[in-house]
Amino acid sequence: MGDLDENHHANEVVTARARVVRQHQPSHYGSDTVRNYKVVDAFAPPVAVVLDASGLTDVEMQTIARWTNLSETTFVLPASSPEADYKLRIFTPRSELPFAGHPTLGSAHAVLEAGRISPRSGVLIQECGAGLISIAVAGEGKGRTLTLSMPPAKLRTLTDDEVRELEAILGRAVRKDEAPAIIDVGAVWVVARLEDAQAVLDLKPDFARSAEFERKLGATGLTIFGSHGGSHAGIEVRSFAPSCGVEEDPVCGSGNGSVGFFRADREAAVRSGISYTASQGRQVGRDGQVSVIIDGEGNVSVGGMCVTCADGKLIY
Repeated sequence: MGDLDENHHANEVVTARARVVRQHQPSHYGSDTVRNYKVVDAFAPPVAVVLDASGLTDVEMQTIARWTNLSETTFVLPASSPEADYKLRIFTPRSELPFAGHPTLGSAHAVLEAGRISPRSGVLIQECGAGLISIAVAGEGKGRTLTLSMPPAKLRTLTDDEVRELEAILGRAVRKDEAPAIIDVGAVWVVARLEDAQAVLDLKPDFARSAEFERKLGATGLTIFGSHGGSHAGIEVRSFAPSCGVEEDPVCGSGNGSVGFFRADREAAVRSGISYTASQGRQVGRDGQVSVIIDGEGNVSVGGMCVTCADGKLIY
């Protein structure tokens, strides 16, 4: 749970007022609604959160997400499950995701800061496409940390042909002793390990080829990791999702959670439980730090700190 860079304006609230052009219903401006809107740094990359999403159609949500042009934009709705505190829908610039990690934490921060929801016994329950997500809340205000319990994962090892295609996309070999796999946590990541963190940082993937590979496998994208050795951060992670309109995600909660499940399955040393810090985002100008906990039963939790960097109104 690393500190966020001061350049992310942890103490600054910027008022933003914007109108999104309705591509599909341009004549409806007279019925536009003022909706509370926040941009939250979660781990380090921002997520846009529309707090008053009732009444928006699927097409309108996708239009807003395309306009923000962030890795993810979320829409907060009343829960349909009696167990949940609220419902969240998550969109990339091109498509909807059933689950994603940093938007989940950023949205939880937004609803808490806005006073919309209070945790029950230190926990929020989010309803989303992947089901009910438990989010532990510790502390208050600037010192608040949020930790989500990842939904159960489904794992499939890549075939030899798929591994060869992955290596062609990455331009280098992956570790075969820990065979690459598809990890489905709602978001679906192809996860592979390289020899070390520097190899991860040096990657220059073929994004066009990756997008085609992702579509063929029904995957959200690729999450690649390697160890730092003696560094303060356990691993370096990079996540690529060009098929979703995001060539590189600055910091990816579901990607890091998928790495956790991958490690729990592939590494005997972590099966009894481990906690570590993952670094992500350096190659896109970010310095994200993600805390990952794997318990002795193979459950994975992902956590970090969030701050609001913009707070205003969205007219739509």
